[in-house]
Amino acid sequence: MKTGLLIDRDFCDHDPGAGHPEAPERIEAIIKELEEANLIENCTAIPKRKVTDDEALLVHTDEYLKVVHTEIDGTHSGILSTGDTNFGPASLEVARNAAGGLLNAVDGVIGGAYDNAFCAVRPPGHHATQSRGMGFCIFNNAAIAARYAKEQYGLERIAIIDWDVHHGNGTQDIFYEDGSVFYFSTHQHPWYPGTGSKDETGIGRGAGTTLNVPLPAGCGMDEIGAAFRGAFTKKMKDFKPDLVIISAGFDSRLGDPLGQLTLSDEDFASLTGILTELAGEFSAGRLVSVLEGGYNQAGLALAVKHHIEALQKS
Repeated sequence: MKTGLLIDRDFCDHDPGAGHPEAPERIEAIIKELEEANLIENCTAIPKRKVTDDEALLVHTDEYLKVVHTEIDGTHSGILSTGDTNFGPASLEVARNAAGGLLNAVDGVIGGAYDNAFCAVRPPGHHATQSRGMGFCIFNNAAIAARYAKEQYGLERIAIIDWDVHHGNGTQDIFYEDGSVFYFSTHQHPWYPGTGSKDETGIGRGAGTTLNVPLPAGCGMDEIGAAFRGAFTKKMKDFKPDLVIISAGFDSRLGDPLGQLTLSDEDFASLTGILTELAGEFSAGRLVSVLEGGYNQAGLALAVKHHIEALQKS
């Protein structure tokens, strides 16, 4: 398999401040691990590019985009007025490259340049709603990618799978009434941001296209794997996605400082295998994965390595 990889030290330029868990060193740790495993040279490089305002507006409101431009003006550090997202002078440029680079991955996967792709970008995105940056997130990278794939390529059905320890409230909100995007999340509950209960299943045209599996602390592959192979797989047999997007948060790994789930590196490889099989069955293999959380830097790097190796084997 040809796996595309977006990874660049420029993603370290987003600086949320000393001691912040979403640190630039997350990317450095991933690069070091992948270099030692010769994985960077064995993947096809995906170039980064800036998301345009029009592309961001596929998901976010004009009012929110104006807030982002005004507050992250390249001159100082601070916290977004919309929520708990720290930023530095370079954060808007980095966030634009994160979202835009993911669109390059979509282009490459749909166009056949690579069979699947992983984007090691920051800041993460799945907590960002239409009108609010929060939870370390500025732009909702996965949501923008889904809407872009629909607009640019006419895809009718897209599945977003989120295995981050935290529920992706932003992604769920964006597509809650949109039946063309299926959102599936396994996450620790109750935990930040407090959303993602079982009875949140979508409304209107989106009724039945949200599937949440909230789990108590201490759960791992037994529970998460059962959800992937069971309820989610059954839903996909009816939904039949044209593209699979993974919100790949590795803070659901054992030992993460911001989570209490217990997935291992091998478990992430197994979950990846389930999703590549799904993509092979329904989506001509088209799968794009994007980094979300993961704050034990050494553990994050190992989990990413296993994830990419599984993508290459699919």
